[in-house]
Amino acid sequence: MTELPELSGKVALVTGASRGIGYGVAEALVARGDRVCITGRGEDALKEAVEQLGADRVIGVAGKAHDEKHQAAAVARTMEAFGRVDFLVNNAGTNPVFGPIADLDLNVARKVFETNVVSALGFAQRTWHAWQKENGGAIVNIASVAGLSASPFIGAYGISKAAMINLTVQLAHEYAPRVRVNAIAPAVVKTKFAQALYEGREEEAAAAYPLARLGVPSDIGGTAAFLTSEQSDWITGQTLVVDGGIFLNAGVG
Repeated sequence: MTELPELSGKVALVTGASRGIGYGVAEALVARGDRVCITGRGEDALKEAVEQLGADRVIGVAGKAHDEKHQAAAVARTMEAFGRVDFLVNNAGTNPVFGPIADLDLNVARKVFETNVVSALGFAQRTWHAWQKENGGAIVNIASVAGLSASPFIGAYGISKAAMINLTVQLAHEYAPRVRVNAIAPAVVKTKFAQALYEGREEEAAAAYPLARLGVPSDIGGTAAFLTSEQSDWITGQTLVVDGGIFLNAGVG
């Protein structure tokens, strides 16, 4: 990014943001003037993302989302670098298995929930106590349309995202009125994470969408920017489906 806007005075922490949806969210927030801390597992990828986003406004903290020490370090580093953490975007997630849940290894199921749900709660607790409890702010959880219906072959992921949607409601109720908490439920977005769902058949996959294309990270970035803006000040506890219209095809006829 060559030309950065004036600083907004706001600060965000975006998990799992070295690439894909998380990077798209961070990019949208930086574009409006926020300073941002991004997290990710790989130090090299994280460093590259920081440089691309703008190292004068973005920092990176490497680690695994489910690691409580990493959660503490990310929040502490954000507070140290920027003095506040207004917004949290819980994007870090995993889906290491593809197949029916009837044969799912329960240890894999635990890993999915630790990364996709428990880590989101951990980050939400830490940002609450570090800044938001006294100063307010907003949280956005990146869920999925997989959490709103049956999701063949990615059932564990879908169940975890359904839990994340309910976590959103619980946090919205408990953190009100100081902090608004909402979720975004994307359909298939063109990222490395979702590549198996469209690789080699993108045109066919996109044809199922009324808007005739798959999502891209900036679609979700723009939505996250809205849900952390003053324009959404009377919205909390909601899950905004961003799906290119794919759910329209669930009707009869």
